[in-house]
This record gives sequence, C-alpha cells and structure tokens, in this order.
Amino acid sequence: MTDMPVPANPALWRRVTAAYATLLEFLLAACVGILIIPVTLQIISRYTPFIPSYIWTEEMARFLFIWTIMIGAMVGVREAQHFEVDIWPELSRRAEAAVKITARLGILALALVFLWAGFEFTRFAWNRTSELADLPLWMIHVAWPVAGVTWIVFAGEQILDEARIVVGAKR
Repeated sequence: MTDMPVPANPALWRRVTAAYATLLEFLLAACVGILIIPVTLQIISRYTPFIPSYIWTEEMARFLFIWTIMIGAMVGVREAQHFEVDIWPELSRRAEAAVKITARLGILALALVFLWAGFEFTRFAWNRTSELADLPLWMIHVAWPVAGVTWIVFAGEQILDEARIVVGAKR
C-alpha cells in the first residue's frame, strides 16, 4: 500500500512543471511591465493636452490585468501561496499532509469549474472581437481554462507529494 502511482518518469515530469512555472513567472513579470505602458498613457493623457487620449489603452490595460491576475493565481497555486488559515493545533506530519490534501482537493474542484466554464466562456467568444481595439476576445477568455488546467497540474503534483507522506513513503 506504500507504492503510489507516479508518472512514467517523475524526474522528467518535475522538470517540465518547474520549467512551466518559470515560464509563468516570466510572463507574469512581462504582463506587469507591459501593463505600465497603457496605464501611464491613460494617466498622462487625462492631465495634459500634449498627449491625445488613447481609447485603446483602457481596453489593453483591462486585458493585461486579466492575464496578470490569472497567471498570478497559477503561480500562487504552484508555490502554495494561496490564503491559508491554521485552525488545527500541532499536527503530526501525516495529519498535516491529510489536511493539505483536503485543501488541494478544493483547489482541484475549483480548477474543474474554471476548466469547464472557461471552455464554454472561450467558445462563446471564439468569433467575437473587442469593441475598441478589435482584438479577438477568445485570447482573453482562454485565460480561464488555461488557469484550470494549470491548477490541476500543480495541485495534482502537490497532492501526490502529500499522499506519499500520508501512506508513509519516502519523499
């Protein structure tokens, strides 16, 4: 009972998920950096007559903000930085792992909602474009199912790690 099912090559799987997490961190930093440009243009255009008021900047800022939030949530799940409240007294390592599995099962449930509803959300927006910048809306809506899949991968990896502790396997 101590043998947990693992991917064919767990070391390779760990490297792939770590590389994906690194890519997400890079994209998060890029989104925040790029987000500064349209927001700054909007602020300057409101208070000076030298720069015309750009309508597309508001829409671009909104789209970048959505992706920033979703990528940040993906990284947060990977690093287990989501909000946690310690309500249990000192627990053994196995009991603590069981509590963490329960919490991560909640994340998996939410990930499945994001995946299913996000797929429908993206499908709805597939042939639509934004009003101002004429950007394809599916590029924004796809953030929800991407977040769902990513949460499933990251939380699943963490559940396997904690399950090994619960059943007494070495980490």
